[in-house]
Amino acid sequence: MSDILLETRNLHRSFGGVHAVRDVSMKVQAGTIKAVIGPNGAGKTTLFNLIAGTVAPQQGEVFFRGKRITAWKPHAVASLGIARTFQTTKLFPHMTVHENVMVGRHPRTRAGFVAGMLSLPWTWREDRETQIKAADILQDLDLASCSQEIASNLSFGRQRLVEFARALATEPELLLLDEPAAGLNIYETQELSKLILKIRDRGVTCLIVEHDMSLVMNISDDVLVLDQGRWVAEGPPAAIQRNPDVIRIYLGDEHA
Repeated sequence: MSDILLETRNLHRSFGGVHAVRDVSMKVQAGTIKAVIGPNGAGKTTLFNLIAGTVAPQQGEVFFRGKRITAWKPHAVASLGIARTFQTTKLFPHMTVHENVMVGRHPRTRAGFVAGMLSLPWTWREDRETQIKAADILQDLDLASCSQEIASNLSFGRQRLVEFARALATEPELLLLDEPAAGLNIYETQELSKLILKIRDRGVTCLIVEHDMSLVMNISDDVLVLDQGRWVAEGPPAAIQRNPDVIRIYLGDEHA
């Protein structure tokens, strides 16, 4: 059986004449951390959106575990085992931390509006299981002490962790992390690195868009470089650091 968890083939997407992603093909191996890097406007977040289903490609295909999921709706992608975080935190600000993480369990529950309204016994059990799962994840991420805090009252770094917890509550096989270190200080970024490695070691494959090159080079197994929507280079961190095309993009021709 192939160990390729995610694959994109010749993805293309433009917006008003701007080619955000141009003919991008890549593979993500199960059990690894892969980073997507590039300057601003390289198409990194658009690539994430094409995978997660928030944007449909104009050309190309997306495969997950060999199954074609091109242009699937975001909820269908999530139910398949792909979760994501965003550049800016998107928590429910007036809900508690515990409630925010419980929301992440939705793709793994069966109860709908009617069943909940009728308060059937199996919905009680499902709700209780959801509460326990959410509590376990918060404990694992050292967030149990703030589980009953209103999410908007937390520091930015803690809110970021809550978003991680909510994503993990979906029980993903693949976690898409869109600039997870954005807005974090040096200590928080170091702790984030440890957390991502911990998530990987527990069997969750991670695909990361990130500008912090120290974080990328320290934790990634593989790196994809984009520029102006195009594939530039791909390989292990050490090879990417020596690649003249990558050096040229970041430092200019004289350094390359």
